[in-house]
Amino acid sequence: MARIWPRTNCKFDRSDRGRCQTGDCGGVLQCKAWGQPPNTLAEYALNQFGNKDFFDISLVDGFNVPMEFSPTSNGCTRAIRCTADINGQCPNELKTPGGCHNPCTVFKTNQYCCNSGSCGPTNLSKFFKDRCRDAYSYPKDDTTSTFTCPGGTNYRVVFCP
Repeated sequence: MARIWPRTNCKFDRSDRGRCQTGDCGGVLQCKAWGQPPNTLAEYALNQFGNKDFFDISLVDGFNVPMEFSPTSNGCTRAIRCTADINGQCPNELKTPGGCHNPCTVFKTNQYCCNSGSCGPTNLSKFFKDRCRDAYSYPKDDTTSTFTCPGGTNYRVVFCP
């Protein structure tokens, strides 16, 4: 599984050290670990079961910018998008400069993080799902949020489409 995410309001010095308001990677320009929430994620796993690619947009780490994730070859045409004004409509308890946290990041409870392996949607995860129907809104949101194409498909990720 791999991830692509946007970073916002970044400032780096000549030695490539610095910070980003959202999606920061431990203060370095070239990420060596996952970005710090909140960040809108494009996730993918290529050539998996049945020679299929699996792809999704995830808001499990929150939201910082709108995104489109689309196949561009192989006859696969199902693009997924999350272009709602989530930052502008973000519930007060999830607001943070430059983004909107997912409830797991804020509350760190099993109800929101699904640590025990069983959980369902919550009122706060529904806030995300109501605005971005194709995107993961909580960790067990697989049935409505994972998409497939034949292995070998090319893809495009667009920030702020």
